[in-house]
Amino acid sequence: MFEAATLIIPLAIAIVFHEVAHGRVAHFFGDPTAANAGRLSFNPVRHIDPVGTIALPLILGLFHLPIFGWAKPVPVMQSRLRNPRWHMVAVAAAGPLMNIALAFVVTIFLFLFGQLSDQSDGGFASGFMTANMVNFLQINVFLAIFNMLPIPPFDGSKVLAGLLPPSLGIPFQQLERRAMPFVIMLLVGLPYFFPKANIVSRVVFPPANWLMQGIIGIVSAVLG
Repeated sequence: MFEAATLIIPLAIAIVFHEVAHGRVAHFFGDPTAANAGRLSFNPVRHIDPVGTIALPLILGLFHLPIFGWAKPVPVMQSRLRNPRWHMVAVAAAGPLMNIALAFVVTIFLFLFGQLSDQSDGGFASGFMTANMVNFLQINVFLAIFNMLPIPPFDGSKVLAGLLPPSLGIPFQQLERRAMPFVIMLLVGLPYFFPKANIVSRVVFPPANWLMQGIIGIVSAVLG
């Protein structure tokens, strides 16, 4: 239960902030779809998907597998953005950038909380807080890198579609409708049969570890 709680709480917060960032940037650039649907709220009930936000990440975490999940997608109508091509790039990038910002914030709290903990005896509450913050740091960094994979329907595919010439970007973007079975096979099925072809451990973990160490290094240098 302790391990489950320290996974569910930070994951739910990270995913909710990620989705709200998409919706708020879309609203800023002229698309009120998410706002009209009540999806700019930080109330997790409006965003949590019982399977993608809770059940799947919990099972993956308890079996010490790479944790990933999803919330209810924030509705964005690209055609309503003032500059559909480039503003969609900004909307897509907003989620991962929010996760990186949250990683910086929690690292600062970890640094300050660690200094306070050194002056006390600690205990269950201290251990619970520390475990939540450590997992929150790791989950946010992982989600930022994972979502930037240039594979539909991840955010990275939308960024790539905007950077490509329209003759290539539009057909590439249309792959999202049929991409989920391919994604499941790529991330779950392929590593099961061919462990050396694990996309998460070979492609996501190295830059995620590099980014996390960089964030810790920057915070330590500023506050140390």
